[in-house]
Amino acid sequence: MTEQAKRETVLVTSGTGKTGRRVVERLGALGVTVRSGSRKGEVRFDWEDESTWGPALRGADAAYVAYYPDLAAPGAVAAVRTFGRIAHENGVRRLVLLSGRGEPEAVAAEEALRESGDAGLTVVRGSFFAQNFSEGAMAEGVIAGEVAFPAGETPEPWVHADDLADVVVAVLTEDGHAGRVHELTGPRLLTFTEAAAEISKATGREVRYVPVSGPQYAGLLQQYGMPAPEAGWLAGLFTTLLDGHNASVTDGVERVLGRAPKDFTDFAREAAAAGAWNGQVAHVA
Repeated sequence: MTEQAKRETVLVTSGTGKTGRRVVERLGALGVTVRSGSRKGEVRFDWEDESTWGPALRGADAAYVAYYPDLAAPGAVAAVRTFGRIAHENGVRRLVLLSGRGEPEAVAAEEALRESGDAGLTVVRGSFFAQNFSEGAMAEGVIAGEVAFPAGETPEPWVHADDLADVVVAVLTEDGHAGRVHELTGPRLLTFTEAAAEISKATGREVRYVPVSGPQYAGLLQQYGMPAPEAGWLAGLFTTLLDGHNASVTDGVERVLGRAPKDFTDFAREAAAAGAWNGQVAHVA
């Protein structure tokens, strides 16, 4: 960590999310002054309330930008462009943006943020998180013994959220990353069927993957109370991301951290040991 980083204040826009809370914990452990932004926390930050952005950014030197629900969502481009302008007006010098791997719409949002001011921008593009099985809606499926998703047998290079958080912290606290794009994946490809088998082995009980179509998955989301337009958009996004174009691994984690990324087997064992699938589901974005 640089001497300058030790003196900086960093805003984490979604400080209670999958990656945000991990980034907050790691920066705090390093002695960096952190503002954990959330809708109801001490530092109010809500992507749906632009009036919260300026106060959260005021006095910050850097920011980790994790847009909710996804950079490919309608309205994301305009939102991050405005965020970048407000960050520039408040003197923020360094931005790290969480983006999606293989999402053309997300690339448009990346460009909007890059062009909105003169803050140094680093983009971190992640593959599907292994933690989607333990800290989100799919955790309910694991607990029930069946995970339904529109993936077929397309393999995915699942990235561990701890690895992504470690990369984000390195980018925020070290020199040499401004202007770069880091694509992060796990060390190998696994289909949903294979991922379910890994979880079965770690938990000692059967967890089965059930392939469904995009429309079927949208219907399942609506049964859980999600509005039809949002459910249709999300199912369409997942179907597109799992059409095979992301079925490759990168060395992004190793290039930034100097070590290999965690394997899905490690994730499954850790999550099982921590009681992730003992009946209590944390809905974390």
